[in-house]
Amino acid sequence: MAAPEPAPRLAREREREDESEDESDVLEESPCGRWQKRREEVNQGNMPGLQSTFLAMDTEEGVEVVWNELRFRDRKAFAAHEEKIQTVFEQLVLVDHPNIVKLHKYWLDTSEACARVIFITEYVSSGSLKQFLKKTKKNHKAMNARAWKRWCTQILSALSFLHACSPPIIHGNLTSDTIFIQHNGLIKIGSVWHRIFSNALPHDLRSPIRAEREELRNLHFFPPEYGEVADGTAVDIFSFGMCALEMAVLEIQANGDTRVTEEAIARARHSLSDPNMREFILCCLARDPARRPSAHSLLFHRVLFEVHSLKLLAAHCFIQHQYLMPENVVEEKTKAMDLHAVLAELPRPRRPPLQWRYSEVSFMELDKFLEDVRNGIYPLMNFAATRPLGLPRVLAPPPEEVQKAKTPTPEPFDSETRKVIQMQCNLESSEDKARWHLTLLLVLEDRLHRQLTYDLLPTDSPQDLASELVHYGFLHEVRWAVQCGLAEGASGAGRAPPSPMPPSFRRTTG
Repeated sequence: MAAPEPAPRLAREREREDESEDESDVLEESPCGRWQKRREEVNQGNMPGLQSTFLAMDTEEGVEVVWNELRFRDRKAFAAHEEKIQTVFEQLVLVDHPNIVKLHKYWLDTSEACARVIFITEYVSSGSLKQFLKKTKKNHKAMNARAWKRWCTQILSALSFLHACSPPIIHGNLTSDTIFIQHNGLIKIGSVWHRIFSNALPHDLRSPIRAEREELRNLHFFPPEYGEVADGTAVDIFSFGMCALEMAVLEIQANGDTRVTEEAIARARHSLSDPNMREFILCCLARDPARRPSAHSLLFHRVLFEVHSLKLLAAHCFIQHQYLMPENVVEEKTKAMDLHAVLAELPRPRRPPLQWRYSEVSFMELDKFLEDVRNGIYPLMNFAATRPLGLPRVLAPPPEEVQKAKTPTPEPFDSETRKVIQMQCNLESSEDKARWHLTLLLVLEDRLHRQLTYDLLPTDSPQDLASELVHYGFLHEVRWAVQCGLAEGASGAGRAPPSPMPPSFRRTTG
């Protein structure tokens, strides 16, 4: 007969179950009900100024996100600068890059004793780069040169994107604590919001923003001129050079776990066996900021640059136009292929040609490769002299707008960024014949369905309806402006288009 299990062990298991249930409790919901804050706190890197970061659930997409809170005790000062804070966060939401932690949503809460800015960011569950390097060194493994190049390319791709914005976005807090790595090798840079927000914040509201340099162990990531001259892109290049050095040697030994000395950095540099890698890092760590190269030019350095294969170029082309193809196009095409057919042939003089057949291609590897390209692990940034698309004008002066009615907590809305590949429109008259009920059924590029409804009144104009579609991201503002200009030219009225109305579209997921 087996002995009964000891009571203390059962008690410990019950305690763990209770703690797990407590962490999954919903503490708070966003005004729109989409984001649900949980009790479990998370650490998403060195994010100065954040009072608390909690795990949350995106009930629409079914994924975990991070609920960030920034608290202001002086409500009067907060109210005076509320509009500026909103402008900053609205522009930060526009920053979208596969190697940057995405800021999904924000809202202001003034219902409690202290005002709060709550914003939802992407959750990277695999941890920071520093944690990954420590685990790698603990297992007595050396850094793989190919992985180092892939990580550097992704970080520089993100920095090149930020520095190409108008005006440039300076990260200013790039360390191995604010860089995250996913299980598939995808790099994500976090804490992008902090420098923009702290620089834009008036002096009477800066109490929640803690100085980055209070963290002694990260002092070596900041260049010598930091805090003495105006911030520039060279600040990020120096920080990137330190990150690249730490990735190459796995760890730069600190002096008593407090700070990394110049001698420790010199020893780490001299330990690099690859002269190209050493020269690459040294040019990033130049004492003179004017001598540090740009993020874009570093992508052409001989230690990183390589001519992209036709396979990679074809994968990028495929993904950019995937919304035009059936959902399972790869699977259907591979089924129809003759595995014995010749895919490529290399002629050789006086010898039979070297043939490559479809049977030698692993289609499972092809799916994995497409997924990696889609996630941003193999960016093509180093071929772009300038960004091909319009970039967010972060902190640029906003155009003059008609004064809108202010509410303590603005009604949140989601700006749609996915392409619409199919649309149906239905217009029905109401029972009292006083208005029309408009329904738009949309199919997006990721096969998700959207339904938008709107009650049209006799006083509504097509421009009013179009301005709301611009407001939600379903219609591009450039196209809207062109259409308004054509309409004005045809009518001869020459009046300016109306400013966007308050949001009245009701959105539901199909």
